[in-house]
Amino acid sequence: MPRPIRATVHAAALRHNLARVRAAAPDARVWAVVKANAYGHGIERVFEGLRSADGFALLDLAEAERLRALDWRGPILLLEGCFELRDLELCSRLGLWHTIHCDEQIAMLAAHKTQAPHRVFLKMNSGMNRLGFTPGRYRAAWTRLNALPQVEEISLMTHFSDADGAKGIAEQLDTFEAVTHDLPGERTLSNSAAILRHGAVIGEKSDWVRPGIAVYGSAPDYPSKSAADWGLLPTLTLASKIIATQQLAVGDTVGYGSSFTAGQPLRIGVVACGYADGYPRHCTTGTPLLVNGVRTRMVARVSMDMITVDLSPVPDAGVGAEVTLWGRSSSGALLSIDEVAQAAGTVGYELMCALAARVPVVVAE
Repeated sequence: MPRPIRATVHAAALRHNLARVRAAAPDARVWAVVKANAYGHGIERVFEGLRSADGFALLDLAEAERLRALDWRGPILLLEGCFELRDLELCSRLGLWHTIHCDEQIAMLAAHKTQAPHRVFLKMNSGMNRLGFTPGRYRAAWTRLNALPQVEEISLMTHFSDADGAKGIAEQLDTFEAVTHDLPGERTLSNSAAILRHGAVIGEKSDWVRPGIAVYGSAPDYPSKSAADWGLLPTLTLASKIIATQQLAVGDTVGYGSSFTAGQPLRIGVVACGYADGYPRHCTTGTPLLVNGVRTRMVARVSMDMITVDLSPVPDAGVGAEVTLWGRSSSGALLSIDEVAQAAGTVGYELMCALAARVPVVVAE
């Protein structure tokens, strides 16, 4: 039989989270962000759960082709735009909308020969200092684009750097509005944190919102707020089973480097999951997981193919017992991916994207 580890994508949770985003910004249309292969979930696996979105936003042209192959005929936005001139040919053929964030992209568009003009999203660097034209150069870029016959419509765009924290969005939003107040075109401003934390403001300012992590059931501002606090449901479950048990005496050690020593008699389970499956190697003793829906802890180091778990809270658990590494157990108990990520010193985004190719994935409600 195959190794017992498995990941499950929950279509109902995707629909729920998308509805939660709409409720937070009811006057805006929604881009479902599916970059990085839908945050590791798989574009084909999330499509049905997210097809009620108004559009899909991503980075990769190949992923845009996959969406069109799924018979999606609505808007697709390339969040980083085009990287070379020939990319614009595919934008023309597939009807892709694309971001313009630098002079080089304007020059490429000016050199592009097309029968159908493009819908572009002109990005302002309002303080993130990654992509976009500074406020002082933004209107000149707009004027250059507006003069091109290759351009049908210009939308206006920025990205918030601190929507998940105390600094908030006010400074960047004021900068954006001061420069663009009299420019025509739709606005798209908001990531997950801005939508959930500043929805009352954003709903009036943004024609489109761009939820990413919230769609996948992770809190954008964890640990100050949890996914449950925001009414979000986990969309990805990683589960396995116990494949062996060991009885430890006081002083016995576990795993490579003997990093865990039993301070009392202890029964542990060996779980078929390791860093080669995408489980973070930096997790240490105390990382939470569920055994038969009961919360317990990992002990010792993560190995390539195995981890070990304290069975004290579940004395009846043995070989074959269900282990939920994150997500939803078969009994309905939940373990947020954010908790596991925090134990590894990272964020839920990384754990989702790091799911290994060798892990079988199924789609369920």
